Amino acid sequence: MHLAIRPAAAARRATAASGRWLRSVGPERAHLRADMIAGLPGAIGSVPDGMAAAVLVGVNPAQGLYASFAGPIVGGLSSNTRMMVITTTSAAALAAGSALQGIPADRRPAAVPLLVIMVGIALVAAGIARLGRYVRFVSYSVMIGFLTGIAVNIVCGQLADLTGAPARGAFPLAKAVDVLVHPAAIVPASLLAGLGALAILVGLSRTRLRAFSALLALVLPSVAVALAGADRVARVGDQGDLPRGVPLPHLPDVRFLSFGMVAGALAIAAIILVQGAGVAEAAPNPGDARPNPNQDIIAQGAGNLASGFLRGIAVGGSVGQTALNVAAGAKTRWAAIWSGLWMLIILLIFSGLVAKIAVPVLGAILIFAAVGSLRPAEVRTILRTGRISQVVVITTFAATLFLPVAAAVGIGVALSLLLQLNQEAMDLAVVELVPTDDGRFREQKPPAVLTSGHATILDVYGSLLYAGARTLQVRLPDPGGARSPVVVLRLRGRTSLGATFIKVIADYASQLDTSGGRLYLSGLDPSLTEQLRRTGHVDGPVRAFEATPIVGESTRAAYLDAEAWLVKAHGGGEAHGGGEAHGGGEAHGG
Repeated sequence: MHLAIRPAAAARRATAASGRWLRSVGPERAHLRADMIAGLPGAIGSVPDGMAAAVLVGVNPAQGLYASFAGPIVGGLSSNTRMMVITTTSAAALAAGSALQGIPADRRPAAVPLLVIMVGIALVAAGIARLGRYVRFVSYSVMIGFLTGIAVNIVCGQLADLTGAPARGAFPLAKAVDVLVHPAAIVPASLLAGLGALAILVGLSRTRLRAFSALLALVLPSVAVALAGADRVARVGDQGDLPRGVPLPHLPDVRFLSFGMVAGALAIAAIILVQGAGVAEAAPNPGDARPNPNQDIIAQGAGNLASGFLRGIAVGGSVGQTALNVAAGAKTRWAAIWSGLWMLIILLIFSGLVAKIAVPVLGAILIFAAVGSLRPAEVRTILRTGRISQVVVITTFAATLFLPVAAAVGIGVALSLLLQLNQEAMDLAVVELVPTDDGRFREQKPPAVLTSGHATILDVYGSLLYAGARTLQVRLPDPGGARSPVVVLRLRGRTSLGATFIKVIADYASQLDTSGGRLYLSGLDPSLTEQLRRTGHVDGPVRAFEATPIVGESTRAAYLDAEAWLVKAHGGGEAHGGGEAHGGGEAHGG
């Protein structure tokens, strides 16, 4: 009987859960029209953006259009940040192009699906593992240095397309220099088309037509080139055959799998993860809804899986498209989904015209977007912050300019971790707590050397993990030649003690013991007491007093115990160090 009921109950629970999910993502009638209208500008803007992003990857521009409908639809259905638009981004596209550098140009379109699917798998795994909280460990200086380097790389890399000149070089900056030192190779018609597109973008950037400026910059110069019969201007169709209509699901070619591609996929995933966190901050959910960064990561992973199986390029949370979505009057997540649906309709109707787009126009769109993403004011602020911030932002910027994107991301992550550890170590401060007659403690600068027969109470501000423990070792008062010195170290609020800290404390306790003194630890969480007991330090060289609900009680108990021990050690003499107010008090066990 029970066997028959349990599957039915499980089915009911699953049905109820799916119903709740459908209600949460289903379109709302009250906002259906507003979301449909809001999604159209995003779809129109995605046409040039998607094609331009595909140019950065070095693949067929149609693959950028595939990503521009797959990402918003699948990502929009699963994201926690309702207004987030998951679509192509310049940073992810540039990273994908870097990851595919070792693959011949004619084989890159076939290699992209495998790369994008690996990005999707990495992001879904990161979301399931709840790694969203670790995004905050990426230093702001690292992020600005990296994004600035990405923007400069895009500008340098697109000068060749803008001018029609061939470019040689191992990295974008070298290619830009090659174009500038060989002005005779510039194709005038290409340069005019590119500059015309830039003029449209700049001229419409402050008007009501701003949302359509990229599309107009894409179409008008391309029409002018066609009417002028400028055969020397490269067209999108020159780069290979463009498939017509909507792509069908396609299995990736695993023969392209390599260590470099795996590393590139992880680098792209890291970029998307950081950018997605920025989108969630810029467009939070209305009301009191709590953010869920892990769900957003999974949504971006789902968008990449869908894009990869449809032969599209990598997608992620787009700051620009999300801002356009909100400005267009989006009410729910369905504005982003409608953006993808409108893109699908556009692709069905106009896919045959993609081949006629002039390549210099795509270069102009990328250059305009890259220049617009620069943040000179924030760079100046970072450079004025201090030497460490200066070194970090310059190092990350230089790494992004001269190294593959995967290596630059790795350097940025490593710098962030080193900054975190260095900051924790530098921020550590040790103060002395002096008991007062009213039962409280007064803070003062700790002594450099301990006093004989005196109980010194120390409190620590800052992290005690890794380098922080070593910094504490340097800043603890020296037992020196003192006789029977006692130290009470307050550790209230600590939730973990690393092996380095335990080693430092064990060595310090041994020094005190050699001088005939003692070390007390107060304010300990019970789990830390157990940890010290396992290491053999409790009731040995170190005495522990656990925290109580009353702040300072365990520290005072440890201090009274130390004072009582000093009285006994000195043969009943008077305890030193300001213990007169508590003389004869009973020590409290910890």
